[in-house]
Amino acid sequence: MARELTEIGVVGLGTMGAGIVEVLSRAGLSVTAVEITDEALQRGRGHVETSTGRAVARGRLDPAERDAVLDRIRFTTRMADLATAALVVEAVPERRELKAAVLTALDETCPPDTILATNTSSLSVTELAVGTGRPGRVIGMHFFNPAPVMKLVEVVRTVVTEPSVVADVAALADRLGKVGVTIGDKAGFIANALLFGYLNHAVSMVETRYAGREDVDAAMRLGCGLPMGPLALLDLIGIDTAHEVLETMYRESRDRLHAPSPLIRQMVTAGMLGRKSGRGFYTYAGPHSGEVVPDDRTPAGGAAVSGSRPVRRVGVVGAGPTAAGLAGSAGEAGYEVTVVTDGGGAAALEELAACDLVVAAGPGPLDTEQALVTALGGVLAPGAVLATTSRGPVIELATASGRAADVVGLHVPHPAAPLVEVVSTVATAPEVAATAHAFCAALGRHPVSCTDRAGFIVDALLFPYLNDAVRMLQARYATADDIDAAMTLGCGYPRGPFQVLDDVGLDVALAVQRDLYAESREPGLAPAPLLEHLVTAGHVGRTAGRGFRDHPAR
Repeated sequence: MARELTEIGVVGLGTMGAGIVEVLSRAGLSVTAVEITDEALQRGRGHVETSTGRAVARGRLDPAERDAVLDRIRFTTRMADLATAALVVEAVPERRELKAAVLTALDETCPPDTILATNTSSLSVTELAVGTGRPGRVIGMHFFNPAPVMKLVEVVRTVVTEPSVVADVAALADRLGKVGVTIGDKAGFIANALLFGYLNHAVSMVETRYAGREDVDAAMRLGCGLPMGPLALLDLIGIDTAHEVLETMYRESRDRLHAPSPLIRQMVTAGMLGRKSGRGFYTYAGPHSGEVVPDDRTPAGGAAVSGSRPVRRVGVVGAGPTAAGLAGSAGEAGYEVTVVTDGGGAAALEELAACDLVVAAGPGPLDTEQALVTALGGVLAPGAVLATTSRGPVIELATASGRAADVVGLHVPHPAAPLVEVVSTVATAPEVAATAHAFCAALGRHPVSCTDRAGFIVDALLFPYLNDAVRMLQARYATADDIDAAMTLGCGYPRGPFQVLDDVGLDVALAVQRDLYAESREPGLAPAPLLEHLVTAGHVGRTAGRGFRDHPAR
């Protein structure tokens, strides 16, 4: 049976540590909060006072409760004041030698039965534990920032952690009102192992000039519904922290997808650490500010639509939800719209001859799409823009049309998304891409630019993350429920990866992942065998009634 831990210590009162102190005290626990200097201690106290004051202002805490919370915290610079603690959480910066030194000092200070917990986000808990004289009583307790808000705690057991310690800490997480996910000691645990590979991939897109920082961030916010784009999130986390996490994961996995992008290393060297330094992928009003200010990397207004061709008449070919949505939006925007369903035949396509821009929005096999654009290429007037919503490769369709310079991709991640990926091939004329941007903006959609590579932006970032989640499940590291909880409660994602997979379709995910792997030949992008096996067995998601979870058949 789990012990009820009532006297808790926290060492390190930065943003994370101060947040943990607040969480513990708000749960009614007595907390000893330790920092190394009086100056750091006052900063930590200020973090707690500011956070609880904000909670009072928002009506989430009344003034008397706030006073009680602060009264339960004893701020000190003396490690000896932790001698009565039943559990101590170290929350010092993410450096192995520093965390090891703190745990060694705690081992010497605290009674033998005191549990020592590390808030590391990526370091080996086992390595930290064996450096103490009580490895069986050392455990990972990974909170997420901001700790008072985020509901997840990853409880990380090692091969030598005593079962009673795991039970005690899991019970404490419950008492704090958190969702505790108990897992083994693996670099990155659940959330960071999935998150940082995705973030690193996003940096590579910017580094290779495949897409701009604003476009990558907008694509993932508007195309996937994420609370922040990956580059803005890296600035919030800290570029140096990201570098440390990725280095740790790469050392363990040797997966090149976790090797920090050279751009990350260069930014750390240059002191561009994100919000904390005032400049990272974006430039801020000052250190620790969240206010983004224009810089020399901010696109000039209107640059995307300069030189666009005039468009008055629009044609849409297709009968699916994407075609219907684009046709409806074009009509509302004041364009003259002609709609041809997939079964209209060659005669119906002749109705599009006077259109200035035609969207081929009929999903289907590549050979079917090629036949359609070939027919359209022979119908449309010179100078008319031909757009395709195909997942690609756009260049094959452009070539089939016989008018490659006039062809551009308009990929809508899903019909309800306010986002359109404007995909230029090596042959697309600049004014054609500009016309596509202007058209999408007129429809009230947010256009982002990229070139013709598998997955474009959204799918190229989303599906490898989903594939990594399947690999994690396949390795029996965590359950689908725990992985979904880690990403929704720990990272603020609207849905967990297995919820997304069941909704999107496992067959769709497998097809995209195969395309990504075929183009890159990167071993880390090979489809997870479990994903392939489920699709082969007919478990393709919600539409079929079975995926990673069973669903009522439609």
